[in-house]
Amino acid sequence: MSDLKTRISEQTKVAMKARDKQRLAVLRLINSEIKKVEVDERRELSEPDILAILTRMLKQRRDSEAQFRDAKRQDLVDQEVFEIGVVEAFMPAQLGADEVVQLIEEIIKETGAASMQDMGKVMASLKAKIAGRADMGAASAKVKELLAG
Repeated sequence: MSDLKTRISEQTKVAMKARDKQRLAVLRLINSEIKKVEVDERRELSEPDILAILTRMLKQRRDSEAQFRDAKRQDLVDQEVFEIGVVEAFMPAQLGADEVVQLIEEIIKETGAASMQDMGKVMASLKAKIAGRADMGAASAKVKELLAG
């Protein structure tokens, strides 16, 4: 069992003992997402696989939060913000903008990328290196900027 999966299980037990129903619900949701993928793919998930699931969950919650804000549903915004906080607790430390730019420049040199046609190579390598530690949308925009000019 991966270290991350163990941490999530331990936090679930802590929330149960503390009778923290709101946190427990989010942790159970995380566990069920992990279990669903494990059952569907019939394999034990590695740390990067679990990080990918958590990243997807964060993106969904951020999208929901934005929609609820637009609809002026503060109660639902508060719930999404709480869930984002719980999920983020299991994510690795985020890279700064300068670190992401430096990584992108290194990958461009490694792959020999020279134009927008090489963006796929750069993004594939970048995704593997920053898994869950930076916003891929912002990183993609920076790759386009560096390859275009």
